[in-house]
Amino acid sequence: MSQPSHRLAIHWFRRDLRLSDNTALWHASTASQAVLPVYVVSDWQGAHHWTGPGRQHFLCGCLESLSRNLSTLDSRLVIRQGDPVAALEMLIRESRADAVYFNRDPDPHGRATEERVRRLCRSLGIAVHDYKDAVLHEPGEVLTGAGDPYRVYTPYSRAWFTQAKAGILGRPKQLGTAPEVASDPLPTLDHWRLSLPGDLTLPPAGERAAHDRLKAALAGPVLRYAEQRNDPAADATSHLGPDLRYGTISVREVFHRAQQALDGSRTAAERESIHTFQKQLAWREFFMAVLGHFPHVLDADFNQQWRHLEWEDPARSDAFDRWREGRTGFPIVDAGMRQLLATGYMHNRVRMIVAMFLTKDLHLHWRLGEAHFMRHLLDGEIANNNGGWQWSAGTGADAAPYFRIQNPWTQSQRHDPTGTYVKRWVPELARCPATAFFSPPAGTRPIAADYPLPMVDHGEERERTLERFARAKEAAAAS
Repeated sequence: MSQPSHRLAIHWFRRDLRLSDNTALWHASTASQAVLPVYVVSDWQGAHHWTGPGRQHFLCGCLESLSRNLSTLDSRLVIRQGDPVAALEMLIRESRADAVYFNRDPDPHGRATEERVRRLCRSLGIAVHDYKDAVLHEPGEVLTGAGDPYRVYTPYSRAWFTQAKAGILGRPKQLGTAPEVASDPLPTLDHWRLSLPGDLTLPPAGERAAHDRLKAALAGPVLRYAEQRNDPAADATSHLGPDLRYGTISVREVFHRAQQALDGSRTAAERESIHTFQKQLAWREFFMAVLGHFPHVLDADFNQQWRHLEWEDPARSDAFDRWREGRTGFPIVDAGMRQLLATGYMHNRVRMIVAMFLTKDLHLHWRLGEAHFMRHLLDGEIANNNGGWQWSAGTGADAAPYFRIQNPWTQSQRHDPTGTYVKRWVPELARCPATAFFSPPAGTRPIAADYPLPMVDHGEERERTLERFARAKEAAAAS
């Protein structure tokens, strides 16, 4: 057996808050006499553009779980706070570590920090090892025959499925005896000066909870995924988004466990459903590839043809407030927005409906909705959230973008025909027949006495959207 390469390695936890199938942690444990696990807590306080109380509370639960799991290996999670590079430098000097291990982040902000960490390690004369872990395939691995990035999902997904997928690594059996160093306490919401809304109900966090969700998904919802995934009342999705975001389960394990279920499936319908579920993982990585190759999407339209598109000023009306509070008078839109505020989750079909409503009925910029989602969605992923919002707004990576304008009334009829979803989240409509949600009310009489009239006429706003895109197209051609 070869001797370990390092006396003491720091494993820098980030969005990989688990022990099982953690690429950098596995390699650190096999190549080092001892591993010192660390998580650096951000030191911002109050409101934040990319996160909110629900997400931070879930993160705290993930860190508590990780800390308990490390204790079963006679190890402990060291907590530091502030700038991660400064915090790691101090920890390297205190512990005399001779290596740093971490898993790469798919986002530009994380990658910029990683480069600073590499420079730090070089300046200190210690080793640094980084690994692919958050995705099955990084942006540069899935390219066209000409070596260019894909701009549309379908050809990307075909190429993605043809590539070999890395297997599942085990759980480290031991992490050795690391030196005693000071640690801050595990964070709570007080650290960021946040408080959890009293009516917010969140799922259990941590590695065991993630594996329980995967097991439950593969035993039921994933087997009916193709048929039921667009039914918001069916609860037919995996609910693994937050686990993949915070890394309490690996994307490799999700893919391969699904593949095992596919190989053992009994019917063509089950095989179609499981494959459709796996396609969602490809969608996730497609949007990460878009962000990797075209980082301007965080600040501007992916399709720069629409840079002249006109948007309404949100300060001129209460339209944005009514949208985010679920008071638009469009039942399925309001149901989705209220589900988000109450649970930190929104069904994917409804995400598209509410996003198109904001951008194509209210003509408000997709960045407003993008930020609102990131503050509330437990599974808020910068790349996926940006990609989904730009797709819905008609400015993103799509083969048929701007003229796709979903009608909230017909979407409700098609995907919530019994009105179960709407009535669950909009209780003032509980006594209404489902057919009342399929078309706007006639005249000035609302659907229910204590429910607002629709704030806009969808048909009229659809025409205005098409006109705005036509003008933007002409302006782009002339410039």
